[in-house]
Amino acid sequence: MSTYIMLSNLTDEGAKTLKDNPGRLQEVNKEIEKLGARVTAQYATLGPYDFVNVVEAPDNATIARVSATLGARGSVRLLTLAAIPVQDFIKTLK
Repeated sequence: MSTYIMLSNLTDEGAKTLKDNPGRLQEVNKEIEKLGARVTAQYATLGPYDFVNVVEAPDNATIARVSATLGARGSVRLLTLAAIPVQDFIKTLK
């Protein structure tokens, strides 16, 4: 499995949904699993992004499907980054 970082910002609609139903965050995590990926860590953050999620997926196509599906709802804007473990990155430099 590959690791990806998903940085997200709620739209006005998404913020209203979350305020009305805070459990929606866990519901979305289950939907991500149905799409073939898995949230391994999730943080609400202060600053330019509302949430940081660490997600595992088998490949780029799967995480692209997750990002496109979630983004199409209009409740969140996503920036998805592929993450390479530092030890693996160091090996590529040798």
